[in-house]
Amino acid sequence: MRSYSLVAPAKINLYLQIVGDRPDGFHELVMVLQSIELADLVTVRAIGTDQIRVHCDNPAVPVDQTNLAYRAAELMMQEFPEMAARFGGVEIDLQKRIPMGAGLAGGSSNAAAVLVGIDLMWNLGLTQWELQELSARLGSDIPFCISGGTALATGRGEQLAPLTSLDHLYVVLAKYRDLPVSTPWAYKTYRQKFGDAYPKSPSEIEAKKARSREMLNAIAHHDFKQIGQHLYNDLELVVLPEFEKIQQLRDQFAKFNPIGTMMSGSGSTVFALAESRSQAEEIRERMRSSIPDSDLDLWVTKLSQCGVHLANS
Repeated sequence: MRSYSLVAPAKINLYLQIVGDRPDGFHELVMVLQSIELADLVTVRAIGTDQIRVHCDNPAVPVDQTNLAYRAAELMMQEFPEMAARFGGVEIDLQKRIPMGAGLAGGSSNAAAVLVGIDLMWNLGLTQWELQELSARLGSDIPFCISGGTALATGRGEQLAPLTSLDHLYVVLAKYRDLPVSTPWAYKTYRQKFGDAYPKSPSEIEAKKARSREMLNAIAHHDFKQIGQHLYNDLELVVLPEFEKIQQLRDQFAKFNPIGTMMSGSGSTVFALAESRSQAEEIRERMRSSIPDSDLDLWVTKLSQCGVHLANS
């Protein structure tokens, strides 16, 4: 039976602005999304039955229909029933390195890898745009996880425009192992606290979106100092007051002179940008010394220009 193993990179948010409400119930967003080299390995293979089977080396990860990887396979079987009938079901093996509940799009990246893997396995020949159109039905981060790199994301996060690559920068990630944050909770709480102030008119909406120009200009010019100064995440306004330990990570990172530091997505990961691996490793060691908590995980990785890709490519 044919099988494909794919690298599924995590992402961080360099910018996350909640502009207002959308008619579909989601938020209108302006984000800068960035792939990083920390990644899961996702293997998809054809099986002789019409089932979908998910296996994972992390027992905390669900392997039923609540897993986005499962739902990605289910979507492909529904969209291409003749290929499902020809090739049978799909077995998915997840080797997890991206932590859960971390704001790093681990589940979304796994789903993206399943879509790409089944496209290859069934010889569908779908374009990246066609895969992204399909993936947007499953989740807002999945289209970006397919293409990766550095991108401006608008709409509910599924409308993407590539930006100048920042793949030579390094990043230190910090997350308490047993401290997840619910993304739906974070957005719901933000709406409850700030929804009354959302802009209503098109001109007000466009004026609010214009705030992102400083970050976009800094990225275009590879101005690292300005990138650090314009890191922005609206969800910090509700997550940090609720989770003191996440605020502590952010405060501690700031003491070690990174390019900049911020919470990624809805948390609970906090990151610090560095210009070199040696600087990143020094920040990691200083964090480890200053917060000697066995529940705290720290990673040094690099920004990446890659989305989902074959493991041997």
